Amino acid sequence: MTRPCPSLCIAGTGSGVGKTSLALGLIRALSRRGRRVQTFKVGPDFLDPTHLALASGRACYNLDGWMTNRDYVRRLFTRATQDADVAIVEGVMGLFDGASASSLEGSTAEIALWLNAPVLLVVNAHGVGRSVAAMVKGYTEFEPSLQLAGVIANQSGSERHKAWIEESLRVAGLPPLMGAVPRGALPTLSSRHLGLVAADSKTVSSETLDQLAEACERFLDLDRLIGVAEAMQKAEVDVAPAPVPPRVCAKPIRIGIARDEAFHFYYPDNLDLLQQGGAELVEFSPLHDRRLPDRLDGLYLGGGYPELHADILSRNRPMLDVVRGFASSGRCIYAECGGLMYLARFLTDLDGNRLALGGLLPVDTVMLKNRQALGYVEAKPAEDSLWSSDRGGDTIVLRGHEFHYSTVTVDDSAAGGWRPAYSVRRRRSEKVESEGFCKGSVLASYVHVHFASCPEAAGRFVNRCGASL
Repeated sequence: MTRPCPSLCIAGTGSGVGKTSLALGLIRALSRRGRRVQTFKVGPDFLDPTHLALASGRACYNLDGWMTNRDYVRRLFTRATQDADVAIVEGVMGLFDGASASSLEGSTAEIALWLNAPVLLVVNAHGVGRSVAAMVKGYTEFEPSLQLAGVIANQSGSERHKAWIEESLRVAGLPPLMGAVPRGALPTLSSRHLGLVAADSKTVSSETLDQLAEACERFLDLDRLIGVAEAMQKAEVDVAPAPVPPRVCAKPIRIGIARDEAFHFYYPDNLDLLQQGGAELVEFSPLHDRRLPDRLDGLYLGGGYPELHADILSRNRPMLDVVRGFASSGRCIYAECGGLMYLARFLTDLDGNRLALGGLLPVDTVMLKNRQALGYVEAKPAEDSLWSSDRGGDTIVLRGHEFHYSTVTVDDSAAGGWRPAYSVRRRRSEKVESEGFCKGSVLASYVHVHFASCPEAAGRFVNRCGASL
């Protein structure tokens, strides 16, 4: 049994109602008051967590009910909040939107229920008055077991407008109005085709975070919000013990993690699980470094925006050459999405520029204006791949997510020895098809795998790196 951290789940009636801006302002405001704030993001998104981490000064973790499970989410939440004063969980899309049209699976509501977290519902109040109460009534009664603690009316108008919404909620016996944020009170956050840009001090300034905090201080009842979080905190909850880590290679294993402006899409707990499996993680930059760190046994090339930095990546031939040499030596390379693009022969950007990259995979990638994939997938790895057991003969299934605007063209004449990495079942269509590329100790795919979907996955990767020594 453990005593949970006071928490608030910032949910919305849908995307675009201001959840991220309000969550950032609330986090910054609480941090300025001396509170240690631990942040979480519901769903598979990589970009919002960079904003939440920047505002809190702590790593932000994804909580995903479809890629992982209830016990894992509760363990992760408990571990990450051990030294925190309050937890802020930002939802995904609308409160009940997720992986299923008929259940809470993968939704913000599912995570809030698993964590016993009170929900603040953000509503776009522009152009509506008493209708806000009708919306809130629907969200309150749709899943009565949820703790819908209050409402934030974003994009509101005058003080009279605020009073009208407040009265309509009170008369209907609904959760109270916790704040009304006028139109134009929140600074705009930069966006890109995948959503928000990744946050750092260059893209989201300290001044912007302070402006968000000041808006929340002015227009939200922060003391009341914290009081709700503390009052609704459960005395104790059961947290299932973590599975016993798999037996891994006895020899120290060093895995290089590509991290810079072009590559930064990683689930933090994926990296934690690699470390728990016995790996030492060493960061390097495909953009700026000319060589790999010493004594590496494997590489993990995550996703990001290689297309925005393709010219610099292409001109860094020493790094591209050493990565190819690393693969030729038989050591492991695991590449996701942007990592796949980096290992391809050429990348054609939206301006039609064709730039030479890794030349390891028998494919070229092309950026398109329209999204090519979005959604959850189940991936059954090919036999004798990075995910294979050293015992052989068994099959695992990994869960993950795809979101990309590029496509691949395969050069069949150069495809000798390369085969599909996965048999993939797409959650939305139930369509099954081959995906990715693997050969020897190299595996590249558009799928962002969550290692917690299969407890053995991280240990198997570490073992495979050890076996390639």
